[in-house]
Amino acid sequence: MADYHKFPDAPEGTPESNFVHLHVHTDYSLLDGASKIDTLVARAKELNMKALAITDHGNMFGVLNFEKLCHLNGINPIVGQEFYVAEGSRFEQNPSPYTESDESGKTRKKYNYHLVLLAKNVQGYKNLCWLSSKAYTEGMYYKPRIDWELLEKYHEGIICLSACVAGELPQMLLHGDIDKAEELVQRYAKLFGPDHYYIELQDHGLAIQKEVAPKLIEIAKKFNIPMVVTNDIHYARQEDAVAQDILLCIGTKKLRDDPNRMRFESDQFYMKTEDEMRMLFPDYPEMIDNTMKIANMCDLTIPQYKTEELKDCLPVYKIPKEYVSQDAYMLHLVEEGLRNRYKTVTQEIVDRAMYELDIIFKMGFAGYFLIVWNFINWSKTHDVPIGPGRGSGAGSLVAYAMTITDIDPFRYKLIFERFLNPERVSMPDFDVDMCFEGRQSVIQYTREHYGDPQVGHIITFGTLKAKQVIADVGRVLGIPLAEVNMLKKGIPENPKAKLKDAFTPPDDKHPDNGQLIQYREDPRYKELFDLALKLENVNRNTGLHASGIVIGKTELPDWAPVFKDAKTGKVAVQFTMDIIEPCGLVKMDYLGLKTLTLIKYAERIIKKRPGFENFDTNTVDESDEKTFDLFCRGDTVAVFQFESPGMQKILRQAKPRCIEELVALNALYRPGPLDYIPNYIDGKWKPETVHYPDPCLEDILKETYGVMVYQEQVMQVAQRIAGFSLGGADMLRRAMGKKKPEVLMGKKKEFIEGAIKSGFTEEHAADIFEIMVPFAGYGFNKSHAAAYSVVAYRTAYLKAHFPAEFIAANLTNEISSTDKLPQYIAEGRSMGIEIDPPDINRSDSVFDVVDGRIVFGLQGIKGMGEAAAEEIISKRKKDGPFKSFMDFLKRVDLRTVNKGAVEVLIKTGAFDNVGIEDTNDHALKKFNRATLLLNAEQATEYVENIKINEESGQGDLFGDTEEKTFVDFVFSISEDMPPREKLNMEKDCIGCYVSGHPLDEYRKVIETSISLTSQNIERAGKEAEAEKNALLSSGQNSWQSRNSGKSYTILGIISGLRIIYTKKDNKPMAFAKLQDIYGEIDLTFFPKTWAILYSQIKEDGVYCFKGKVDGSRETPSFLVDSIEPIEQLKQHSIKELHIELDNSFNSETDLNSIKEFLFAKTGSCYIYFHIDTQNGNYIVKANQQLTVQPDKELIQQLLDMPFVKDVWTE
Repeated sequence: MADYHKFPDAPEGTPESNFVHLHVHTDYSLLDGASKIDTLVARAKELNMKALAITDHGNMFGVLNFEKLCHLNGINPIVGQEFYVAEGSRFEQNPSPYTESDESGKTRKKYNYHLVLLAKNVQGYKNLCWLSSKAYTEGMYYKPRIDWELLEKYHEGIICLSACVAGELPQMLLHGDIDKAEELVQRYAKLFGPDHYYIELQDHGLAIQKEVAPKLIEIAKKFNIPMVVTNDIHYARQEDAVAQDILLCIGTKKLRDDPNRMRFESDQFYMKTEDEMRMLFPDYPEMIDNTMKIANMCDLTIPQYKTEELKDCLPVYKIPKEYVSQDAYMLHLVEEGLRNRYKTVTQEIVDRAMYELDIIFKMGFAGYFLIVWNFINWSKTHDVPIGPGRGSGAGSLVAYAMTITDIDPFRYKLIFERFLNPERVSMPDFDVDMCFEGRQSVIQYTREHYGDPQVGHIITFGTLKAKQVIADVGRVLGIPLAEVNMLKKGIPENPKAKLKDAFTPPDDKHPDNGQLIQYREDPRYKELFDLALKLENVNRNTGLHASGIVIGKTELPDWAPVFKDAKTGKVAVQFTMDIIEPCGLVKMDYLGLKTLTLIKYAERIIKKRPGFENFDTNTVDESDEKTFDLFCRGDTVAVFQFESPGMQKILRQAKPRCIEELVALNALYRPGPLDYIPNYIDGKWKPETVHYPDPCLEDILKETYGVMVYQEQVMQVAQRIAGFSLGGADMLRRAMGKKKPEVLMGKKKEFIEGAIKSGFTEEHAADIFEIMVPFAGYGFNKSHAAAYSVVAYRTAYLKAHFPAEFIAANLTNEISSTDKLPQYIAEGRSMGIEIDPPDINRSDSVFDVVDGRIVFGLQGIKGMGEAAAEEIISKRKKDGPFKSFMDFLKRVDLRTVNKGAVEVLIKTGAFDNVGIEDTNDHALKKFNRATLLLNAEQATEYVENIKINEESGQGDLFGDTEEKTFVDFVFSISEDMPPREKLNMEKDCIGCYVSGHPLDEYRKVIETSISLTSQNIERAGKEAEAEKNALLSSGQNSWQSRNSGKSYTILGIISGLRIIYTKKDNKPMAFAKLQDIYGEIDLTFFPKTWAILYSQIKEDGVYCFKGKVDGSRETPSFLVDSIEPIEQLKQHSIKELHIELDNSFNSETDLNSIKEFLFAKTGSCYIYFHIDTQNGNYIVKANQQLTVQPDKELIQQLLDMPFVKDVWTE
């Protein structure tokens, strides 16, 4: 749930306000409201206002949080919306007859008018929900619009204001349509009734408002319509007007200096005091009084359901007629499921199942389980893989019996109460992982099963986070991009970092703080920071929750308003995930997990193997030696949850031989418990080091060698020591995790009292409690760890037994990712798997395995759509392999496989193996890529003409004569292109090199003589920046620090060369990209260097550069000093071995094993240790007698040693 803050009362002596603001925009009027709800409510309370409205543009996004926050602060919440009303029908796109001019003087059409509607009560709120929803789902045209028909249907319980100058009434009056205006006023007054329709007046000092005000007053008097004065609030305080102006620029993508941009014409759109409002229309005090009258009529608490009431809001799951109730049907499913799951259903199993069912039935959640079971069962029977479980739901035996989960809670010792606690009533919550590819089909099934109007997505909001707000405000102010990027880099990398952290001095816990302190008062950036601090975390845009789906018992607007996402057209509720459930909607997480899609892809390929037609990863041997050998080697690149270098190292140390050990490592490898991994590993290999807080806990902690790894273990310890029920133990665990001192002390007292009753001393009980506290915070959900470790095991099994199929599946999973494809290709090749470029006769639509070799998938080629790929494959399956290029053109539909597709197929080598080498028949001949590219367009046109003639019957004119309608196509022959050019074309069309790499001939040089690559430049950048900062803090100037630092050599291909001229003295300098074997490096050539080197640098040339790393930018760059001759470089070699130590070691004795290992080696490389301490980073050169000859094996052995974080050569 959201956090709601109680704000200070109004300063003593502040009179109670007799005015209420009824026209208020929050930051949910996206990029048109500069103040958050908290800010506005706090300001209203400060002014001693007893009521406040919310009327955001076209949505109700913020109303639920607003209502709750107002009630908490003693303010009457008036929930409303400023609607857009269509000209005529909402289904039509009629322009208003009243045009307006923009800032540049151009006339523009309008398709809506504004109208403010306020909910008087629950009925009014529900009608607002329907109006807001219908505006999006039926009336969207530029804006979500309602019409008169909807107002007639949903006007009960609503108070209407005629709105600002953009309202229909003011527009009619401004354009002289008096008769229409009078008719409109009477129509609205009749519809909403006495005292429920008000003519709204505003005065922000705008000429147009002063022009229309007397006309509004006149018509109000004529028809005896009450008037009300409002201020169109877009920000809380007058001084926030500049921030609002900047926000408008961000929203309209304009610079502040743009004279033709949209802007507010005054700074009066703020929350004014009662006195300020009375000064606007002093002759009409009733305008003020009527705001109070409206506020007193409004009495709304938005309906919210307690957890125990939510069971009555569940969608109705229709059970078979032969069952008397949902409980009876669920009991049947569980009994049947247990017989399928277990060879022998023991009494223990029956007792556990009945215990769980008793709790589920008493809580009234049978319907929820049936809803989840229904869509999971449908998925499993429609080829949509579902994960074995996720979260605490895997601890339920009932869920296991119903096949909602596939994790046996008995085998893994999982606890039901961790999922559904009978002592703390809460909705059960199954998070369900499903194949990413099939997720949409499951959502569609849910829509069809319950009815489309009852199912929707959930809204999310993107906000102006610290880096984003610096970027956006900097752009609007016209600050150079390079400077903005430099300032962004000063924001700590922590995702939760706030702008203020960059201005707060660093400390031990926050060493990255304070990086912008030196710039805070810099006149170049002061305004940027002032504005950014005001706009930080303001809502920027809407999105859809990645996995959240809601299902209603009836149509969604009965429970919450909906909107339609502009990008996807999908319907979603307007309230966020954390507050939607109490509205009465069932929330489901349909999580798309790409690993399940990967497994599905791998199974498809494996099933092509003879004898493996029925292969299923769900049934593989869970004690397979080959798979655990892979884990023990740490050979887990691309293995789910176990692929990071740190985890690979831990695997090599722990050498797991069962899934239970994988579960423990998975749970431990995260911040906090990471510190206990050495204890766990020591416990495995040195049993004498295992320690239990009490001997009676051995059976609970034995599987994790005395370390409390899981939350479930904390619960079991509380049960064993203090006699807690498992439900009570779960509440204790939660209290420990939150670390609230007052709550913790109460629980500690309860724990000790229980322990004394169980025969433990008070002191011993207190000691055990203190041991439990950190683990309750760190401990991981065992149910979740077990489920994900099973998925990890299955992916590892695939890698161990079907390596080619496994890598091919990974490549298909990332077929559109130019970043991931090269990584998986490299991993495949390191495993000895050959990966072939596209081949018209061997490639499938996606990556496939043919004769043990991976063949590139046709859809992996840019410009090749799915339809084109499927057309090629279907023709090949139907009539056999393509015999030649001309045969291909004649057989495929050239409307589907168009000229662009043919061209990229040629460029990627898909025709390299097609045709006969030594024939003169061009219809059958094999041609090189250059020749095919030269002739492709003419050959395609030639074949198209033949097909047109055949379709029109022209080909039959000559009957049986041997005369040819078309002479044979003759190719113009071209010399083959150089290998480098072929590779570059491959990279352009695929995103990476496949058949080879332009730097293949330099691999030996790279391995032996190159000290920097795209893989390690980030680390070098951090070191360079740390060294520079150390020099600056010691008093050296910036010029001296720039020339300090270590020199490196890099080798690669130059691309993207760009020359600029310096502002100071107009001298040329250059930027470029260097493509190395692993990726890309940014290059900078300063003027002096460029003056020397420019004549030697050519685009696409291979160069070795010497220089330094600049770590001050977001992406580190290489500052080139000189060119190194590659031939001479071959004579050089690596001179240094660098070892980065983990800062967790306590003393030098901890490093004895490393020293002993190194002293036993000899070689020509000196050794350097990198140590990160609280006082800074240090590089220590080892004794000169300590030298080694580094190779891959030695580096790997070092990486496997305790306290070694990283190893590299220079």
